[in-house]
Amino acid sequence: MTVNLEVADGVGTIRLDRPPMNALDIATQDRLRELAEEATRRDDVRAVVIWGGEKVFAAGADIKEMQVMDHAAMVVRSKGLQDAFTAVARIPKPVVAAITGYALGGGCELALCADFRIAADNAKLGQPEILLGLIPGAGGTQRLARLVGPSRAKDLIFTGRQVKADEALTLGLVDRVVPAAEVYEQAHAWAARLAAGPALALRAAKESVDAGLETDIDTGLTIERNWFAGLFATEDRETGMRSFVEEGPGKAKFR
Repeated sequence: MTVNLEVADGVGTIRLDRPPMNALDIATQDRLRELAEEATRRDDVRAVVIWGGEKVFAAGADIKEMQVMDHAAMVVRSKGLQDAFTAVARIPKPVVAAITGYALGGGCELALCADFRIAADNAKLGQPEILLGLIPGAGGTQRLARLVGPSRAKDLIFTGRQVKADEALTLGLVDRVVPAAEVYEQAHAWAARLAAGPALALRAAKESVDAGLETDIDTGLTIERNWFAGLFATEDRETGMRSFVEEGPGKAKFR
């Protein structure tokens, strides 16, 4: 398999495994969607790490595969491409990308689907599709602009240039830069910490932020209000408040 899901201690690792560069061909895209949907369904997966291994996250789409496709073929395939990445973005649990080496084109777009991005100090990110006479097609024009702002997104998309980890951090494209040998360890620790938290509240927080970004402030506040009130029906809310009153903050053990 070109993508695998391994689960331990509440953390599901979606591991890209298509040497040497984890090129995202159609089979890999479809497998990615399947595993994102599986991670969504499984109760034993409470947080997710997306990882390409020690050397490379994903260097982009499989250009040789795309080269032989005409307009009609891509009209049919483009939705499947976007659906695979959207499935990752819509995992209703905390998701962190552990980025080593190259995260270019589709690889960068996959990282954009995560809630948090930890990059190796040797990582390089970018959207080089313009150099092929194309634009990003797996969400890059939309998610990148929402993350770093339209002018910075246009700079990266218009030029196709690659940015090193330190610039990516400055741009807000990644959230933390660490030595390459520590990327997965730190990503897993971030996920494990959240896996021990209140699952429904984390889901509510993620959906409130994500859905709110797609709408006006009043609608966003309504989404937040409904989730906030709804959480008062959960066992986790009872546990958290009781623990706070009896033991102080930060000591609740959520089931």
